Amino acid sequence: MQILLRIDQALLAQRGSLMPWIPVCLGLGIGWFFLLRSDPGIFVLCLLALTLLVALPLTRCRDARAIVAWAILLIGLGFSAAQLRTSLVQAPVLSFRYYGPVEGRVIAMDRASSGAVRVTLDHVRLARVAPGKRPARVRLTLAAGSNSPAVGATVATTAHLMPPQGPSEPGGFDFRRYAWFNKIGANGYTRVPVVVLQPAQSGLYLHRFRYRLSQAVQRRLGPKTGGFAAAIIAGDRSGVAPEDLQALRASNLAHLLAISGLHMGLLTGFVFTVLRFSLCLIPSIALRLNIKKISAGAALAVGAIYLGISGASISTERAFIMVLVLFMAVLLDRRALSLRAVSVAATLVLLRRPDTLMSPGFQMSFAATTALVAVFGWIRTQQLAVGPAWLRPVLTVIVSSAVAGAATAPFGAAHFHVLSHYGLIGNVLAVPIMGLVVVPAAVLSLCLAPFGAEQVGVFFLQIGLEWILGVAVWVAAFPHAQSGVVMPGHWVLPIFTLGALVVLLWQGRLRWAGLGLIGFSIAVWGQANRPILLVSANGALVGVLTPQGRALSRANSQGYTAKSWLAADGTLVSHREAAQRWTALSQDSDIWVSGRRIVHITGKRQAGEFVNCHAADLVIANTALTPEGSCQVLGPDHLRRSGSIKMARDGTLVTANELAGNRPWSRP
Repeated sequence: MQILLRIDQALLAQRGSLMPWIPVCLGLGIGWFFLLRSDPGIFVLCLLALTLLVALPLTRCRDARAIVAWAILLIGLGFSAAQLRTSLVQAPVLSFRYYGPVEGRVIAMDRASSGAVRVTLDHVRLARVAPGKRPARVRLTLAAGSNSPAVGATVATTAHLMPPQGPSEPGGFDFRRYAWFNKIGANGYTRVPVVVLQPAQSGLYLHRFRYRLSQAVQRRLGPKTGGFAAAIIAGDRSGVAPEDLQALRASNLAHLLAISGLHMGLLTGFVFTVLRFSLCLIPSIALRLNIKKISAGAALAVGAIYLGISGASISTERAFIMVLVLFMAVLLDRRALSLRAVSVAATLVLLRRPDTLMSPGFQMSFAATTALVAVFGWIRTQQLAVGPAWLRPVLTVIVSSAVAGAATAPFGAAHFHVLSHYGLIGNVLAVPIMGLVVVPAAVLSLCLAPFGAEQVGVFFLQIGLEWILGVAVWVAAFPHAQSGVVMPGHWVLPIFTLGALVVLLWQGRLRWAGLGLIGFSIAVWGQANRPILLVSANGALVGVLTPQGRALSRANSQGYTAKSWLAADGTLVSHREAAQRWTALSQDSDIWVSGRRIVHITGKRQAGEFVNCHAADLVIANTALTPEGSCQVLGPDHLRRSGSIKMARDGTLVTANELAGNRPWSRP
């Protein structure tokens, strides 16, 4: 922190501090690294080092040259941090499709998008695979109805494994990059029961405690609210019912499931407030000790414990760093809630995990925090009263929900392609209950559990969670509760973010120029064009854009890919409805796209029947195909090299691997 403060003093402009721009510069360097199509070579690294050496002496200047020099150094630091992190997490990745016995130790458990239970294994053993080529971690989706093994148990099964899959469409979310930074070298599924070879005996003590705590909470509260309680207490979302999850998403309350800044802030704030108030009632302590700092230290310790028992996910770790900075400011007699504190937290997160910059969790978390601190700081500076005193708590909740919702909505829409229209209503009705009932009740029940008196807290905890789920179901049932949002271009979100940061962080009148950047990004977003043709990475699904929407070639295949395509189109239709469009089109005539006749071949039978083709045909097949004629064939061999494919409106074909480039996570 002292280093950051010294940097801040060097970046002092004529008006205000430029410290909030430190994570922005780091983010530019990290973003530059991830946008490269190939790994930086010796020439790029030497050029970067030379630039940093030239910029370093300029940091001692007393004019604008120092600001430029520090910006260059921070951008270089971000680039270097991303390069280092990429090298440190390197682990073997499966290079072929595997079917056979799989053994490993369960280290995590969650649910797939289909609702099936999914486990992550380490200490992996695969038949006929050398130890040096075995993935460090494997993620398996279990068969429906199979028993979930305990965390820490060594299990065995027969499974289908494959390398982490690339984007469902060129330019889309690349799961390979996510898997690389989590050391997941393969993912797949099993259709047979999992056999426990050895129960959990040693190691993974914290993981096993979390699992037992989650199971105990679910048994005590029942299936309806038990899964919700386990998610916010132990970070285990595997018990949340799919219908409840969908209602929470439609009402914009799904953020209550992920342990983030809200949960960490409510918990530590509750502990800080209760302890400080309690110590004030003891004169001998209140008059002799600094109870504010004692309470801050205790709250920080509770936050660290919560970080451990909740699984220390990236979002929880990010929230704890923010809380750490906040209470350290209290201990150092500095203002806790300030943009300087937010920038310190963001800097620490980016230096520790540079890859989180690309995640929606990081972007939405710090967007909400920055906007809230900036808006309430402005209200405090202007000495504005948020309504009369008796109504102020309610209005504060409304204002904070509106500000956080407005700040996170563009990022949520860009990543998830959906917008919840009544999220403000849901958050106003649910978030206060989370803070006033659920969090205190959870703390009370955990404190009383060793004495067998946890039922008092459990009673109020269940009432609070039932209220939140009821609000979610009620809001989700509103007409047109959600609408689809088309996927923006790659530069839309960075330009929007830069404009928002200029508005929130700049000190002079030039800050309003950021509104121009925001308006420009929204205008470009509104002109986004979707590909007229999409082909999945294995050739099993084809999507054609029609005036009625996307038509899909199959109704019972590639569910995740189909869902991703339709969401990116900004539509909320189902996979089956989109397949019916294809059926209607193919019954009337052949399907033509940009002067090409689209032929989709699935299975060996269709491949055997397809013999002749013409120059205008574009044939997509998920099996080997050698027709006679001059048509273009996109078969398994071609798709294995290219990944998913899209066709622009001018007829140009673009592949996913072409856009991803030659990076460690995208190499075959």
